[in-house]
Amino acid sequence: MRHDIRTEIEIEAPPEVVWPHLVDLAAYSDWNPFITSAAGAPEVGQKLSLRMEPPGGRALTFRPRVTVASRATQLEWLGHLVVPGLFDGRHRFELVATGSGTRFVQSESFRGLLVRPLRRMIDGPTRAGFEAMNAALRRRVREALPAA
Repeated sequence: MRHDIRTEIEIEAPPEVVWPHLVDLAAYSDWNPFITSAAGAPEVGQKLSLRMEPPGGRALTFRPRVTVASRATQLEWLGHLVVPGLFDGRHRFELVATGSGTRFVQSESFRGLLVRPLRRMIDGPTRAGFEAMNAALRRRVREALPAA
C-alpha cells in the first residue's frame, strides 16, 4: 500500500535564503510547530532524530536517514516505524526558484502494511502539520529578511 501527501507555499525570498533555515535543525524548536525537536546533520547518509507533533495527533520520534541533501534545492529522508516495510515514510522538501522567490514543497510518500489503517492520520493531522510548518518557515524567513 502507498499513499502520498503534498503541500506547498510561496516564500518571498530566493532558495539560497530559505535553505539555511530549513537545514538548521537545532533551531526547529524555536519556530517549527510540527517538527518540534530535531538533531543530526542534514547530510546524505546521516541519521536524524526528529520529534513530530502533528496538530490533533500523537507525537512520535523518528530516526530517519538522509537520502538527498542538495543545497538550496532538495532535502529528503527515509524513516521507518519499528521495522522497514511496516510503515515507511520518504519525506521530501523541495525549493523551487520562482520569479518572486521560492515555491517550498513538502511531501511524503508512505508505504507499508500500516498505511491503510493510518491513512486518516496521514490525511488529517500529518497534512495539517506540514501546512503549519510551511507557514512557520515562511514567517521565519520573512522575519530574518532586512527591512525594505
